[in-house]
Amino acid sequence: MTIPRLALAVIGDEIGPSLDEMISFCRENGVRRLDMRTVDGRNLLGMTLEEVHAIKRRLDDAGLEVPTFVSPVLKWPAPGRHKAGGGAVDFAFDPRECPTDDPLAHAFDVATVLEAPRLRVFSHLRYPGFAARDLRSTVERLGDLAARHDVFVELENEPVCNIGSIAELAKFFADLDDLPEQVVPLVDIANSWSAGAPPDAADIAALAPRVNLIHIKDRDLAARRGVPVGDGGVPWAMELKRLLGGVTAREVVASLETHCPHDGRNATAKSVAGLRRIADEIGVQLV
Repeated sequence: MTIPRLALAVIGDEIGPSLDEMISFCRENGVRRLDMRTVDGRNLLGMTLEEVHAIKRRLDDAGLEVPTFVSPVLKWPAPGRHKAGGGAVDFAFDPRECPTDDPLAHAFDVATVLEAPRLRVFSHLRYPGFAARDLRSTVERLGDLAARHDVFVELENEPVCNIGSIAELAKFFADLDDLPEQVVPLVDIANSWSAGAPPDAADIAALAPRVNLIHIKDRDLAARRGVPVGDGGVPWAMELKRLLGGVTAREVVASLETHCPHDGRNATAKSVAGLRRIADEIGVQLV
């Protein structure tokens, strides 16, 4: 079996808040793919399409492509449900901040402006009694929009959401095994490790054939904080070999989501170098 290559991307606001910082980082570190989420503290889902066009022109001038609109779609409470627990949620979004009355459709319009073939989504903030069928109608609509825009819907496991671990992600796709082919799993292995639920080989094997994007970050698991890739407790060499061995796509986007806000630029540069070392160690091409 041919192992797919990895296409290196960096989530822009992990470097710094401004577009200037994101672009200069890519030039300095030989990165040509920039996944977009926020600029100057504003989520792109809360921007008008004219504002997104202005960002895209800057990225085009810099020779950067956008593999994924890292949107906050469904990272908000489900209608009529209260999220479990309190506290702040990183990059949560109030759909009332969207400039249109249809944040799902607007998300695809933003992805289209960015020429991003992937749109990241969540599963609503966690609430008691969640079942896969709760999301069926919403995910089917996302699939319809995805087909219309020629975009993949990337459903990520996020601990504060109903689908938080790799096991929950695998169960969701098993429970709804007739989802549109445009709806695929965004496997976040470090999220599962940080939640105390390291991925099981069977769950990885079940998800891998549909995977075309992964998020990569590392954690000091004891201190419960982000660290540069290769400096933490996530066994990335093993995890990447296991996942990529079951992937059917010829290329998987490896998007760095450093989560080191105290030193984002330096930590992300170290993560780029760390991922390059790991890819070389396991014999995977990183482009």
